[in-house]
Amino acid sequence: MAIEVRNLNVWYGRSQALHDITLTIESQGATAIIGPSGCGKSTFVRCLNRMHEEIAGGRVEGEVLVEGINIYERSIQPVYVRRHIGMVFQRPNPLPTRSIFENVAIGLRLNGLARGDALKEIVERSLTQAALWDEVKDRLNESAGQLSGGQQQRLCIARALAIEPKIILMDEPASALDPISTFQIEDLMRELRKTYPVVIVTHNMQQAARVAEKTVFFLQGRLIEQGETGKFFSRPQKKETEDYISGRFS
Repeated sequence: MAIEVRNLNVWYGRSQALHDITLTIESQGATAIIGPSGCGKSTFVRCLNRMHEEIAGGRVEGEVLVEGINIYERSIQPVYVRRHIGMVFQRPNPLPTRSIFENVAIGLRLNGLARGDALKEIVERSLTQAALWDEVKDRLNESAGQLSGGQQQRLCIARALAIEPKIILMDEPASALDPISTFQIEDLMRELRKTYPVVIVTHNMQQAARVAEKTVFFLQGRLIEQGETGKFFSRPQKKETEDYISGRFS
């Protein structure tokens, strides 16, 4: 397994956002986290690489084990965790004043991971993995701000891949994109899940069904149900799950 979450509880100040979450994420494949707005989906995925600590008052109890190591041990620095667990956000966040090449290379440079020809090779490989190389290979020195929204999101995925993460987290990665770009991102998710464990937060249940082998349903900060995606949507075990996927509430 790639990630084992044990009795995870999360607070922002006095407000508890997650309650006793226990969940295993396998070492390959895609896991979709679904649920209504405010149910704790994004909080959960941010806890997997300690991004929640960027929000004032964030506090965690419980364990998140990545390859057997609890990332919340005092000896583990958040920057180390984020180096190994890549994050792609809802809205593309390239560095618009930097070139396409430098957007992918920046993590490698900051961490001293590559330079010279090795750096160029990793940038090309990452852009290829993100299904973007053919579209930008003659424009690498142009500003990333000139790319379309879908291209910018794939650029951000290439940037995450460049530092060779162990896990990829995606928080609503296609919600701000047009339908064509959305399907490109979904195709990319299906490719990435062959190599990486991918955790995807999505409001789109059809998207979860298309890209994820496993689906997890959150409601009011609690994990209600989880299971193989086909069975999850065709034969939900909990009434709350059935009510949600049938559209009785959203």
